[in-house]
Amino acid sequence: MDLLSDILLQAGLKGRVLDLRHLEAPVWLQFPCERSIGFHVVTAGHVYLHGGSLEQPVRLQTGDAALMARGQDHVVSTEARLKRGQLRRVTSRWGEAGQGAPAEQPVASVVSGAYQLWNAPVHPLFRELPDWYVVRAEQRPRLNPMGLAIALLGEEASKPDLGSETLVHGLLDVIFTYLLREIVVHRGLSGASFCQAIQDTQVRQVVERMHQDCAHPWTLEDLARSAGLSRTGLAERFRASMGDTPLSYLRSVRMQRAMRLLSESEATLEAVAAEVGYQDAFSFSRVFKKTVGVPPRDFRRQDAADRASPWRVP
Repeated sequence: MDLLSDILLQAGLKGRVLDLRHLEAPVWLQFPCERSIGFHVVTAGHVYLHGGSLEQPVRLQTGDAALMARGQDHVVSTEARLKRGQLRRVTSRWGEAGQGAPAEQPVASVVSGAYQLWNAPVHPLFRELPDWYVVRAEQRPRLNPMGLAIALLGEEASKPDLGSETLVHGLLDVIFTYLLREIVVHRGLSGASFCQAIQDTQVRQVVERMHQDCAHPWTLEDLARSAGLSRTGLAERFRASMGDTPLSYLRSVRMQRAMRLLSESEATLEAVAAEVGYQDAFSFSRVFKKTVGVPPRDFRRQDAADRASPWRVP
């Protein structure tokens, strides 16, 4: 089992809303990211990122990539100075606007992705993502895998051909995954966190066991034994690296999976409870409300109503 893939799956990551733009000056494009992790790859020229949490605009050049955490609404512009009265809200998807080779030489070409998490995830990884994270082309080693993927993306964006849409989708996924990998390593250097914890081989083994079978009636002793540690040894290493206890982390894993089951299935509360390791619906509902903020029935009802939203990726 791949840990990152499982985290994204259980959090309900949906679709890639793509937008390829060949930008001519001046232009200000507003990207609403209330429920999405967004990112941009500059394949030619340069642009500026403007956002509420940024002290000043961030300049991106050819080969640069930037990722924005969920909820970071922002503007991509050809100008360093933002003109709010001329903002254009981006609503199109791949193939609907701004696609194909430009008629004239553009100021910049940008490929954008939005990875939607409709319901706010409870896994700690998402709390640890920085509001903004930029990877500079000039700072990557020569023939770096991410750089090669960005170069291929630029080629497909500038000279679309048979299968280009499939290739762009795939390359965007590759770049997104490399960005997350880099963030995990970078964040893991700055203190106790999920990102730091999975750098510890034995703690990571325990984390992976929880993800493999969150319904198992795990005890601290069981988890410690699976990693060749004592109960005290695991508790101390987990607390030092994760900043949390193993069983508290297990609750997060269970509740994240429960959110997905409530959203994507019609299983009864009793069945969902059993699927995530609880003996009855009452105890499950109590933990779910404490973790998510609403009872599971209300969560499911609201989620079903939200499916009518035109902004939700099916």
